[in-house]
Amino acid sequence: MKKEMLLAIVSFFFISITAITGVYAIEENTKVITIAEEETDITGDQIVEAIVLKGVPYQEENSFLKKIYIEVAASNGKLYSLPLESGSKAAIQLIDLDHDGIKDIFASVLTEGSEGIVNNYFISLKNFVQTDLPIPEPLEMDTKFLNGYKAEIKLKQTGKTYKFDLKDRKKYYKKLGFYYKGRLNEPTELSVNPYNSLKPVQLEHDKIGLKGQQRVTGVANADTIAIIESIWTFDNKQWKLHSTKVTKQKPS
Repeated sequence: MKKEMLLAIVSFFFISITAITGVYAIEENTKVITIAEEETDITGDQIVEAIVLKGVPYQEENSFLKKIYIEVAASNGKLYSLPLESGSKAAIQLIDLDHDGIKDIFASVLTEGSEGIVNNYFISLKNFVQTDLPIPEPLEMDTKFLNGYKAEIKLKQTGKTYKFDLKDRKKYYKKLGFYYKGRLNEPTELSVNPYNSLKPVQLEHDKIGLKGQQRVTGVANADTIAIIESIWTFDNKQWKLHSTKVTKQKPS
């Protein structure tokens, strides 16, 4: 009985060692890649910080990053870690978006393919305090298809209405049974997508704003009807709409 008990204890010991060794092996094999490195003062003390954008891929041959984060080696000796969402691509820019004379971190993460959704981050480390500032919300729109192979988009923020002639897609829509003799089979809205792009842009008086781009699609995701651009400026801790541009897209 004592011999059996001893064997059980020894076996449990080796199993435990194997399990622990396996965990350490996984941790050691976790590959952290450097996506971008920058150096500038982002705290306001006039001493340069090191800002590194890092990612952890699922597999070496897989470009999707299961973990993305920013590390800031600050001049006060502290290391700040700023987690972002996972995605296929990531980028950072150091710019003064809130116009306080100190550069901020603007980060973008592409969550899907080239036409996927982009998550954006606006982070300040002024006076060594991390502040997650807001991102401008995508434009809101009222949209609908019209009889006669047409569509309408109304921007809620400006009140402006845009109409589109879609006769160049007539065969495609008829084949899908979407229209019958030029009339809609049923009332249908267009699909308004979130930002597929949001980037800093230089404005007048040396100010920097953000330029967003949204796709408005019809009967399918590939059926892009219009590209809506919006430019935003940050004032009094909130985003204000500076201008908009609506462009019709030709069918692919």
